[in-house]
Amino acid sequence: MNNPELARLKNISAKEFALWGIQDLAYIRPVTVDGKKVFTIHAADGTEVAVMNTLEVAAAAVRQNDLEPLSVH
Repeated sequence: MNNPELARLKNISAKEFALWGIQDLAYIRPVTVDGKKVFTIHAADGTEVAVMNTLEVAAAAVRQNDLEPLSVH
């Protein structure tokens, strides 16, 4: 990374930081539905996009869509 790029990153706004990588990430969150633990997949903006039975299946689904899974506790 060259100096101008590094300087730009050091001065990135909170809004820009929040949007950084938004197309590359998905969040996986454990939830309870009808007494059963399942895992919801959310877009980086928080929109729920899927519900899976296991964390492993949720992570695989995220990766199959060329996204990086992040776990939310």
